[in-house]
Amino acid sequence: MARLPLPPARAALADALRPDRDVVSVSPATRLARVFTAHGNHPQQWNTFRRTGPLPHGRFDPQRPGRGGAMVTDEDNGVLYFGLSVRTSVAEVFQTTSIVDRRTRGPRLVIFRPARTLCLLDLAGLWPTRVGASQEISSGPKKITQAWARAIRSAFPDLDGLWYRSSMDGGGPAVCLWDPPAATALPLAPDVLVPLDHPGLDLPLGRICEDLNYTLLN
Repeated sequence: MARLPLPPARAALADALRPDRDVVSVSPATRLARVFTAHGNHPQQWNTFRRTGPLPHGRFDPQRPGRGGAMVTDEDNGVLYFGLSVRTSVAEVFQTTSIVDRRTRGPRLVIFRPARTLCLLDLAGLWPTRVGASQEISSGPKKITQAWARAIRSAFPDLDGLWYRSSMDGGGPAVCLWDPPAATALPLAPDVLVPLDHPGLDLPLGRICEDLNYTLLN
């Protein structure tokens, strides 16, 4: 069974880091994709970090929960999740129901390139093994992975976030950004920002849902 204990002390995490091997540099030429909801009780914008958490489904939410595990609003800990492909983002966002609802709460697709190089801790490499965990850090219980997120953020406050394997898209690369400091890496405008029900997405979303065996609602 893959191992995923609670994280060790901050010093142990820092001592195990090999910057030349364990930090992924994501260049400004890289496109990141995200699906988000623009309406509903908690409307979002494409470039707004979520500072309320940890959410039950937020794998690497860095906010420390309140009493009884309650969500809190922490202005010092913002989080956003991305895929390097639209398929990864769709697979992750709609994983609970496997139904891609293109209308409810106004879902949007954004694709952009970072304004500067992102520096991310590589959870897809050997660093998790060296600190006593495993690749289950990308698929294990979220209360434990959130504890890892808080420990990593404490040990490496200058990193922009995490590079990890999507547990819903065959281990494809995914990115978690934390702010500070990652807000400075967002561009003034994205390359693409469209409603998920845009007619131009009919064919690509249909192919994505066929690959994932998700249901696409029109």
